[in-house]
Amino acid sequence: MTSISQGKLAVISRHRKIFLRIPVRTHEIKPPDQLEEVFGRYTHGLLQKGDIVVLSEKMVAATQGRLVATETIQPTWLAVFLAKKVKKTSHGIGLGSPESMQVAIWECGKLRILFAAVFGMIGKWVGLKGLFYRIAGRQAAWIDGDAPYGMLRGNITLGPAQPNQVCRQLARRFGCQVAIMDVNDIGGCEICGASPECDRKLLIDLMKDNPLGQDVEQTPIGIFRFLSEHAPCFFGCG
Repeated sequence: MTSISQGKLAVISRHRKIFLRIPVRTHEIKPPDQLEEVFGRYTHGLLQKGDIVVLSEKMVAATQGRLVATETIQPTWLAVFLAKKVKKTSHGIGLGSPESMQVAIWECGKLRILFAAVFGMIGKWVGLKGLFYRIAGRQAAWIDGDAPYGMLRGNITLGPAQPNQVCRQLARRFGCQVAIMDVNDIGGCEICGASPECDRKLLIDLMKDNPLGQDVEQTPIGIFRFLSEHAPCFFGCG
């Protein structure tokens, strides 16, 4: 285990319930690591009945071999052009590099990415945000560029394959609720997949402030534990 990401509460109140958030530090997970073995090793002795385990989508994708070495990618003119149109932030590259945009073209298809780009630009003109990813699909949104921080440097990471099925299998094997999530420090918080019993709205609220971090913390696993009902507001009611 490790401490919660700096400036964020380990114990919080959501939906009139108090929860403990436990980040779990791991080694740098990459092929040939197997997800079930990693899950079992790092949660062994920590899980209690009713716990929810959240996994980083990047970690899950890595165990599935869904990585492309950046140095092997030769971006086309289209990838170079489209990457220039992506809004840059300090919290992630996404499709903002020619290499990651090229991977999106391979993953989703050239025509789909072109349609997404055209309608995305039209959407911006008329004040509609997010059209690009609605058309390109969630697998495009889950692609992580080669950032100079965090895990798996030197690689473009695709989104996890069959995330709902993966969560169901882990939940049955380990007797807990499981979710795979894509979260960042600028408010992005999405469930890629979850076992059927998970309360998805609660998970979003528990993870909205990115308590596991995405940089040097190296905590791609989080355990969330219900403590009691009706939390007092000084814990940060929500």
